[in-house]
Amino acid sequence: MSSTLEGRIAVVFGVANKRSIAWSIAQGLHQAGAKVLITYQNERLEQEAKDLIESLPGAEGYMCDVSSDAEIDKLFAQLKERHGKLHVVVHSVAFAPADELKNDFINTTREGFRIAHDVSVYSLIAVSRAAAPLMTDGGSIITMSYYGAEKVVPHYNVMAVAKAALECTVRYLAFDLGKHKIRVNAISAGPIKTLAARGISGLGDMLKSHAERAPLGRNVEVAEVGSTGVFLASDGSSGITGEVIYVDCGYNIMGF
Repeated sequence: MSSTLEGRIAVVFGVANKRSIAWSIAQGLHQAGAKVLITYQNERLEQEAKDLIESLPGAEGYMCDVSSDAEIDKLFAQLKERHGKLHVVVHSVAFAPADELKNDFINTTREGFRIAHDVSVYSLIAVSRAAAPLMTDGGSIITMSYYGAEKVVPHYNVMAVAKAALECTVRYLAFDLGKHKIRVNAISAGPIKTLAARGISGLGDMLKSHAERAPLGRNVEVAEVGSTGVFLASDGSSGITGEVIYVDCGYNIMGF
């Protein structure tokens, strides 16, 4: 099986800056030959996104807030008109209000719970629904999870519950879209110092614990997660769908 993505078109959601997992995947897709389309949430993030986009020859940028069905519909209408079809979707989007990641989980607010699930989970459903009609050759949809979906990670709180819902969503989407030869998978990455991760209280302790307990004796590098994203986008993973792929230096296999 080939890992080349020549002739493929990929849209990447969630590029915040050069340290983000989405950016690492976007770079990998570009290097593998894909035409990369990068979205940014709003005008405030537009300039930094454009600086990154310009560093990938042939890449294009589009504004899209995934919490808005109207913006998702507008984006995919633009992509259909400009490119006709799509082969890869990378969904690297998650958000919960900052206070929800600092206080005890029992104090999770109703609104914080709603926002975390709307942005972090429902957006995958909405994006997949809009993308599927353009994936006429089949394709791959990739999202990002974390081990907190399975075990308690202090301070991860409502985001952990959202990630658990996200992993379940991956399985149901994989079932629905399999008949269209569209695969849906999640990457469960170990903790990385991204912009999003810095909002989690106790990130330093989390990184230290992972490095000490992981069989490889270190934390995962963002480029390693990016490489896994390219693999899941390629024909090399043609028989894989509905799965959560761990890229965490083996941390998840340890009992203590």
